[in-house]
Amino acid sequence: MKSYADPRMHTVEHILNRTMVTLFGSPRCFSSHIEKKLSKCDYNFRQLEEEEIRQLEERVNKIIEKDLAITEEFTTKEEAEKLCTMARLPKHVTGNVRLICVGDYDICPCIGTHVHTTKEIGTFKITTWTHKDDVLRIRFKVEA
Repeated sequence: MKSYADPRMHTVEHILNRTMVTLFGSPRCFSSHIEKKLSKCDYNFRQLEEEEIRQLEERVNKIIEKDLAITEEFTTKEEAEKLCTMARLPKHVTGNVRLICVGDYDICPCIGTHVHTTKEIGTFKITTWTHKDDVLRIRFKVEA
């Protein structure tokens, strides 16, 4: 994750990931590219139908509207493994891990920058999605 990536886009990535898990039982994304204008997340998952995409977009926006606080906590790697998936945490990380919490909706390890509350994000919009070689790619943006 680039340290200069847009905090709104990066925070909505957390919400998108949790919503994919909650709605569809998908694993969190295995790859992402977060930029100010347009971002993408890649999932080892099936193709989503247009109605499912609209449902996903709607659910993410409902979470944003809740104005959840974004907080951080530090804990040991062992304790973090009990709280969340650590799949994208580099293997060499030892000691304390920074966890980002989106209210009580999501928690995951992260080094990026985030907004203070979800209301700062704006409106989440899925621009396109594709499925190729068992990878679902979701491209998205946020609008003020």
